[in-house]
Parts: sequence; structure tokens; C-alpha cells
Amino acid sequence: MTNRLLALWLCLALVACGQSPAPESPPPPPKIEKLSPADAELKAKLPEQVTPENHSMVMDLILGKPKHPIKQIGILVYDGVNDLDFTGPRYVLGQAGAKTRLIGIKPGPIKTVMGVQVIPDTVIDDVSQLDILIIPGGFTGTIEAAYDERVLDWIRRIDEGTTYTGAICTGVWILGATGLLEGKQAVTNWYREEEFLKKYKAIPAKKRWTNDGKYWTSAGVTAGMDMSLALLNDNWGEKYTQGVMLDMEYDPRPPIQGGTPEKTGWLVEWMMKAMYDAGVNPLIEKLEKAKAAR
Repeated sequence: MTNRLLALWLCLALVACGQSPAPESPPPPPKIEKLSPADAELKAKLPEQVTPENHSMVMDLILGKPKHPIKQIGILVYDGVNDLDFTGPRYVLGQAGAKTRLIGIKPGPIKTVMGVQVIPDTVIDDVSQLDILIIPGGFTGTIEAAYDERVLDWIRRIDEGTTYTGAICTGVWILGATGLLEGKQAVTNWYREEEFLKKYKAIPAKKRWTNDGKYWTSAGVTAGMDMSLALLNDNWGEKYTQGVMLDMEYDPRPPIQGGTPEKTGWLVEWMMKAMYDAGVNPLIEKLEKAKAAR
């Protein structure tokens, strides 16, 4: 293997939680009506300007109240987590007005898949209740977490009290390993998607994101932001979600076709899968042997 190929393999292994969605995407939403008759009625009740004294009244008038009271949001993080898998949802859900924390598996800083050092707000041993739990994906750290009974037991306990439990990209493998997705519609990263979902007895939904009851799952990386916005919309409503999307100026327009196996050339898709296989298969084989020996 040449140095160039080795460097490419290492790069691909680091970002193994690729940025591609599952085969089908939801249809585009209808065009927005800039000022509907109902909104025009609300407009007439608004003050001329927003001040510190009236801003809460203005927000309540325009945004309304959430479906469920959400006070605690937790996002699991660990060595090797994919950067955008947790920062995207952290940005979206962090605007919901709830206490939003990054929760580490162990004390101390973590290092993301891209080598960024992050200090979690707390650790799993110190968290016993959440309203929303989000599990992002990554590569080797994700696979290891999916075989870590301490982590899986914590997720099961937290899930007993959540309003929403979600997972992004290969983070769905961790959630699946708890058994909580058995019989549920779910999606995950494009790489061997159906195989992994069936391993955890989930039903492949073949969408960019989906939910089945309180369980929300997404395809790879960028789909986690779409899923988080959908979850936000489900609980806080369309206007709240539009506000967050406008804050993000979220209107993706990639420069070329790509992002799903169906939109990717055969050679590139084959190469990516082969690279992932080279990193995933030996690690899973090793962890399966250790599990059988316990």
C-alpha cells in the first residue's frame, strides 16, 4: 500500500460516519406563505418594537407553548465521536430553552474523530434523568460503546424517563445494542445500513430521518441536524423551528450530486465501503470474541 493510499485510508477511517443519508428523503415542504391571515391577526397585536420588558410576551404570542415541558437535554459524547454528529444537534436543540449538556462516558476531556478536544459538562455516573437523550455516532469509539454494558445500562435507565430518545448516524448502533429499537422503524448511516438495523431487530425505514413513537433516528452526520429540527418542530412547533433555521441560515445547497449511494459513482462508493470494512470488521470480530468469552 503506498503512503498516499495509507493516508487516504486513515482519513476515511476518521470520518467513517459519512455524510450521506439513507435512500429516501421526505418530500419537500410546501412553499411558505409569507404572511397568512392567522399571522396577520397576530401581527396586529404586536408592539412596534421588542424591548427587554415585552420580549417574553412577543415570543409567547408568536411561538406558542411546547407540546411537552422539556427541562433537561443530554448528548452523549466519547472518544472518537463525530464532531458534527453532536455539534449540529447541540446547536439546534440548545436553542430550545432547556438545560443542554454534553455527557461523557468517563471524567476528563474527550477527543473527537477529527482530533478536537472537548470537555463534557458532566459524566453518565452523575446523570439520572433527562427529557431528551441524543446519541451521536463516530467510528471505533462508537463500536466500542455499543459493546459497553455500562453505557448500554445507563441508556436504558435514562430512556425510562425520556420524552424523546434519539440517535444519529452510527450512534443508532449504540441505541440498537440496548434493545430499545427492537420492532421500531429506524435509519442509520448508509454503510451496511440494513444489515446493522436487522442485527438490532429494527425495521429499516429507508429515510433520511424517522421516528417511531418517542424514538428518533437519522442517517449520517448532516441528517442529524434534519432530525433535530424535526424533533424541535414536533415539540416546539413550526414557528420556533423556523426561527432556529433562520438563525442558522439553514438552506443547504451542495455544489454537486452526492451524499447517498444512489447519487455516488460506483468507484467512489466501492472505495468508501471497502475502507470502512477494513476498519470495522476486525474491531467487531475482536469485540464479539470478548463478549462471547465473558
